[in-house]
Amino acid sequence: MAIVINSAALSGINAFMVSVEVDITRGLPSFNIVGLADTAVRESKERVRSAIINSGFNFPVKRITVNLAPANLRKEGSLYDLPIAIGILMATNQISFSNSNEYILLGELSLNGNINPVNGALTIVLEGLSKSFTKFIVPLKNAEECSITEKSQIYPFGNLIELINFIKYRDMLPYHKSKIKSKTKYKLDFSDVSGQTACKRAIEVAAAGKHNIILLGPPGSGKTMIARRIPSILPKLSYKEAIEITKLYSICGELNDNNMITRRPFRNPHHTCTKTSLIGGSTKLTPGEVSLAHTGVLFLDEMLEFNKNVLEALRQPLEDKTVMISRASGSVIYPSNFMLVGALNPCPCGFYGSSKPCTCTDYDRKKYLSKLSGPLLDRIDIFAFVNDIKYSDLTNREFENESSETVRKRINYARSIQKERFSKCNFYCNSDMKSEDIKKYCKLDAKSSSILEFVYNKYHLSIRAYNKILKVSRTIADLDKKENIEKEHILEAIQYRNFLNEHII
Repeated sequence: MAIVINSAALSGINAFMVSVEVDITRGLPSFNIVGLADTAVRESKERVRSAIINSGFNFPVKRITVNLAPANLRKEGSLYDLPIAIGILMATNQISFSNSNEYILLGELSLNGNINPVNGALTIVLEGLSKSFTKFIVPLKNAEECSITEKSQIYPFGNLIELINFIKYRDMLPYHKSKIKSKTKYKLDFSDVSGQTACKRAIEVAAAGKHNIILLGPPGSGKTMIARRIPSILPKLSYKEAIEITKLYSICGELNDNNMITRRPFRNPHHTCTKTSLIGGSTKLTPGEVSLAHTGVLFLDEMLEFNKNVLEALRQPLEDKTVMISRASGSVIYPSNFMLVGALNPCPCGFYGSSKPCTCTDYDRKKYLSKLSGPLLDRIDIFAFVNDIKYSDLTNREFENESSETVRKRINYARSIQKERFSKCNFYCNSDMKSEDIKKYCKLDAKSSSILEFVYNKYHLSIRAYNKILKVSRTIADLDKKENIEKEHILEAIQYRNFLNEHII
């Protein structure tokens, strides 16, 4: 009779249950693994054989067949080593695991029997809980991330002998996580930024409504400095958001401290990155930067230095808030609901609009900025110019710069209004509003409507750009604690597209 051990497999950000069936019969010695297994799974035969022998047990010289069910779904990785080894030991009566059906097992075995960590352990635990499993046998180094959930009973082990002793004697209590370490304090603070009042206001509006923003300005004006401080003014992660982003980092193996992520991500890929590293993919269908920035900030410094094809690939994630990756090995969907922040120079020499003379012609500037296509620019809500820093801004001690905590309080208030407004929707920020939501929550009076009509006709705005102005206006009204959008809010929102209208379109 075949032995059945419970395990799981990853599919994007989710997991599905896998039954590891082990059957040992008489015949010519062989070891076969079936069930649409990839190379890493098939190679587990040698790891399992050596781990069993080096742990002091006998490896059967018989016909061994391992089936990973369901057989029609692809299995990847090395996490099946442990359940296969336990199945073989049970099938040869070297151990007795009477209630094995209550546990989910996962782990990679080394040749000497150590149990190595695997990627995506948290995702598997969450899937097991949804299927009424509460007991999990995991590698010791995965214990921290797997114990994030309260209802799970985690049994971590460092090697095969420890696990087998537990199966024999049941002399161990579930791993208990004392407390989730919260890391919400930032070393970078907005009080470090001198001057730039208009730019900081634009950043505050963008953060309050989770709007995409591009910062334009000469070299050394502080674009990167300001962008790196945006996470310090964003609201804290909710528990649901923290679990979702932790699952993504667990799949990628980027949980360095094996703890829950409590800060909003800030991803800053270099401009030489490829489309695959930005969007995700490869043969293993791993998440890219757009997914690792989920719930946080994706910062593209020197945005115009990125390959144009790489920038164009952002269009779909910015619009749909998800990214579908399709390859010959399968298709997965990852969340990518991030706030895009771009920084770029306004011209090839970099000094257009600054105190230094610009040596570029109008043609040079338009050609330089043409790497940002119309469809991509349509998906940007706010354009802010970062001016040169004046000497008086650096030396003036009369007025103290606002701290990130002060700005965050205003942003939290605006977000609380949005959370209440969209309590019956599946989103929580103004930037995520659809057409029907805009009609309901962004009503204009006669003066505001006539101003917007003039701008719409003058600059031949697209419907998407029109909606962006309304969304930003709604956010400004929330910061201003106003129930309705007023003329001042519309004018400020239009101003955030003014540089775009005059110099790019």
